[in-house]
Amino acid sequence: MQPSVSQPRVTTILVAANGADHLDRTLDALAAQTRHPENLVVVDVGSTDGSTAELSFGGSARLVRLPAGVAFGDAVRQGERAAPPAATDEPVDEWLWVLGHDNAPAPTALADLLSAVEIAPSVVVAGPKLVADDDPSRIRAFGESTTRFGRSVVLVQDELDQGQHDRNTDVLAVSAGGMLVRRSVWNELRGFDPALPDVDAALDFCTRVRLAGHRVALVPEARVTSAGPIEEFGRKRVSEARRVRIHRQAQLHRRMVYAPVGLLWLHWLTLVPFAVGRALGHLVAKHPAAVVPELAAAFAVAFGGGTGRARKNLARTQKLGWAAIEPLRVSWRRLHEHRTTTRDAELARVEDAPIARASFLGDGGIWVVLAAAVLSVVTLYPLLGSPALTGGGLLPLSATPGQLWQNVGYGWHSLGTGFTGPSDPFAAVLAVLGSIVFWSPSTAVVLVMLVAFPLSALGAWFAVRKVTTRTWVPVIGAALYAIAPSLVGAVTTGHLGAAIAHVVLPWLFLAVLEAHRSWAWASGASLLFAVVAASAPSLLPVLLVCWLVALLVGWRRAHRRVFIPVPTVVLFLPLVLAQAARGNLLAVFADPGVPSATRAPSALQLAIGQPLPDWSGWLPVTSGLAIAAVVLPVVMAVLALPVAAAAIGAMLGHRWAVAGAALVVALLGFATAFAATHVTVTGVGSTTTIVWPGSGLSVYWLALVVAACIGIDVLPKAAPVAGLAATVLTGVAVAPAFAAFYLGNATIEPTTGRVLSAYVNAEAQANPDVGTLVVVPQDDGSLAVTLERGQGSTLDDQSTLDATALRLSESGARLTTLAGNLASRSGYDPRPALAELGVSFVLIDDAGDDPEARAVHDRAAGAIGQDARFTAIGETATGQLFHYDGEVDRVRTGSAATQATHVLYLVVLGVVFGAAALLAVPTAPRRRRATSNVIEAEEPATTFDEERDE
Repeated sequence: MQPSVSQPRVTTILVAANGADHLDRTLDALAAQTRHPENLVVVDVGSTDGSTAELSFGGSARLVRLPAGVAFGDAVRQGERAAPPAATDEPVDEWLWVLGHDNAPAPTALADLLSAVEIAPSVVVAGPKLVADDDPSRIRAFGESTTRFGRSVVLVQDELDQGQHDRNTDVLAVSAGGMLVRRSVWNELRGFDPALPDVDAALDFCTRVRLAGHRVALVPEARVTSAGPIEEFGRKRVSEARRVRIHRQAQLHRRMVYAPVGLLWLHWLTLVPFAVGRALGHLVAKHPAAVVPELAAAFAVAFGGGTGRARKNLARTQKLGWAAIEPLRVSWRRLHEHRTTTRDAELARVEDAPIARASFLGDGGIWVVLAAAVLSVVTLYPLLGSPALTGGGLLPLSATPGQLWQNVGYGWHSLGTGFTGPSDPFAAVLAVLGSIVFWSPSTAVVLVMLVAFPLSALGAWFAVRKVTTRTWVPVIGAALYAIAPSLVGAVTTGHLGAAIAHVVLPWLFLAVLEAHRSWAWASGASLLFAVVAASAPSLLPVLLVCWLVALLVGWRRAHRRVFIPVPTVVLFLPLVLAQAARGNLLAVFADPGVPSATRAPSALQLAIGQPLPDWSGWLPVTSGLAIAAVVLPVVMAVLALPVAAAAIGAMLGHRWAVAGAALVVALLGFATAFAATHVTVTGVGSTTTIVWPGSGLSVYWLALVVAACIGIDVLPKAAPVAGLAATVLTGVAVAPAFAAFYLGNATIEPTTGRVLSAYVNAEAQANPDVGTLVVVPQDDGSLAVTLERGQGSTLDDQSTLDATALRLSESGARLTTLAGNLASRSGYDPRPALAELGVSFVLIDDAGDDPEARAVHDRAAGAIGQDARFTAIGETATGQLFHYDGEVDRVRTGSAATQATHVLYLVVLGVVFGAAALLAVPTAPRRRRATSNVIEAEEPATTFDEERDE
């Protein structure tokens, strides 16, 4: 018996893809329908879970098997073709009911859908209310729409169903799951767009339905379950990157399809440029997982095809203009309201988090930082107002930021006789600092020394607050870390890199702890990691060990921490390869800056935190006391005892695990400092010197302070007394070191920024490559020889690759031969060497009070002064100066290939560190995708309810 006109015929197309968890329930729900469909086509898409293995149908039910990977829309199309053909000679109203394996309909779902379309003939697509399969009272999806620029929006999602949206039935689109569509319209519009295999296929189809003059409606009475969004259909998991790509690709495809013909070329030309801009925006918004998908989506739409076929299909069926669906789109006002509501909710959630244990302004943090600033001013008063510093490991910086960046990376270095190779990573740190104070780059070094103490206190306050609960304990930690012997030793001896590392270490500690929370923390940690490693390369082993431990401990969220060392690797790789090529890999750990002799402290002094063997200045102060050498070690050990006792005592409290980890890090820092005293890779004159142990002691001291503060925090009533005693006794132990400038023990001194004499500087104005041979008499009767270019060496052009060389280069050997013969009477003709090396001046440095050095100085000055080829300029602030009257050659500055390599390396650094810096910029909490919560379309001119009433 054939069905009558009043009885529509329904073909259910059920798509299954590894749906073992849901398929049986869906089939049972179909069997329980109060209005049964006439036909059933089950389309299996490569299921491997056995969900359709035992299915067999006959009569009006069929099973179609397709290979894995077929899109949901293609599966529906194949199912429609396999269904019994539509009637062509009888007025039968035929419908397709599209279901997924997780779309179990309520018993009256089909009856409710058919009732709705029967009373509204213009409705050719009807959609049910999709509810969660595990909680039917929660709406999974109810209606879809777009913004003016094509972004898809689920109107209602993840809300408790209280009937609050049941009156909004006239919508732009409905979801694919549970969609009831007139078969003739499906065939007329050729179903879902094949270029939308994952998302937005139903949205695009419904949009074309609207433009073809038909209507789309929601039927709130009809309820169908859903286990998740369509992009997760048949997949165990969809990564964030894939989710971003498929949504963005679908949006761009629809934009190209819907664009007017006159603007199509403009849309195509801007696809990739806009994608690059949006990728940078994702970096700033701390969403790096979306960068590559954003670019991939743009390239796929621009060059993947499919747009032309979709545009032809749309043009073939379109009968109405876009103004017809304008009321059904989501207005920017509604979208802005939704974003504001979501952002406020996120901010409220953040603000409702547990408050900080201590307030920086209200609990003494600001006061300890101000006290450290006052201490810095008093200690370093002679440096105030100075434009530059010299002495120890310091020299002025180059005069312009351009010259600073010229010394960064792989290229030609004019240091000494000149060489081609990588710079120290620390040169990048100096370039950044000098660029900040671009009008006087050398002032940056002075500022770093002046703010080292208050910034150390600030960082330590926040670090200690992270692991303690009492509000006053961070003040103790900040004070202890600010007066660390390693810091005051680094400042007074001119170890700029060690001072920077000491300041940055607490912030690195905080950033690594918080790196699992966001990309901002992780990227900040990567930048701080690079700064510490570049400033103090001897800390590379302990930094890498701590990073590995952090990865293992937080392995569940290690995806952010795993990238922390990447900028450091990029920064160090050229230097590591260069040192490895000449068999001197340990030289990577050499201290950056001017090579300066450092005496090795004993193991006991290292254990007390002393980087120098002078007991923080107490040894020269008490040199007149006969028993000082015997008593001083005992007294210093007693002064350090409270900090050590509090740190060890922390193991007895309830936070013993954190304290234990801090003590292990302290042990690693001590081991680093001890190893540094046994590594001699840097040449200083005629000798070599150890690596500065103060950097390792900074790690040791920070970890010890953290553990001690935990111990003080868990003490009973005696805690304030113990904290005060530890701080006071530590202050007494380092008091002479803070008075180094007043006692005459400081190595650094203020300078005008001029390295060579005014006469040489004047010559260098006309000839920036003018060479000055600097001869420095040594205490052992030998000569140290350097070759200065232009106005003299600067801190940023120093290189550990040169300072740690295992043998002299050919030009270096010629330089030493030249200097040795000039400093003594011989028959050697210096003119060829002087011309080739570009030497126009010879400077004999002051010899000091040592008789051996004075004898060498006088002999050299006499030999050069009696040479008719030299003119004596006279005594200068740095020594006795002579001018060579002959012609000299201009020195080479590197080949074109070297300069290109330098530029390329700077570009690589800019990309890596620029990306990290963008990610490190803090932003407000990232809002969720606009498909969450409620966004209701503007009320259309005619609603489904109005037509039903008619």
